[in-house]
Amino acid sequence: MIGIRHYLIVSALLFTLGLVGIFINRRNVITILMAIELILLSVNINFIAFSSSLHDLTGQVFAMFILTVAAAEAAVGLAIVVLFFRNMRTVAADEASQMKG
Repeated sequence: MIGIRHYLIVSALLFTLGLVGIFINRRNVITILMAIELILLSVNINFIAFSSSLHDLTGQVFAMFILTVAAAEAAVGLAIVVLFFRNMRTVAADEASQMKG
């Protein structure tokens, strides 16, 4: 039977993969955004696993809020990346220091 320990292991693996994605590939903005989404997904798995094991809906409500924030973050982040690509013709994060505002 799948218990809470299995969900926590999957969540820890996703969180670690997200951190590795951020620290290893700091150049590509799209990869950084995907790594942040993995970290948010691992937090959601934790909330839902503990909510299910404790028979409380609070964790599932928080997971829905996190999904909403993640969707908004992805939309705004991708819009910024598209505008950045139109101006600079690259998605390298190193080139962001050359932007003027």
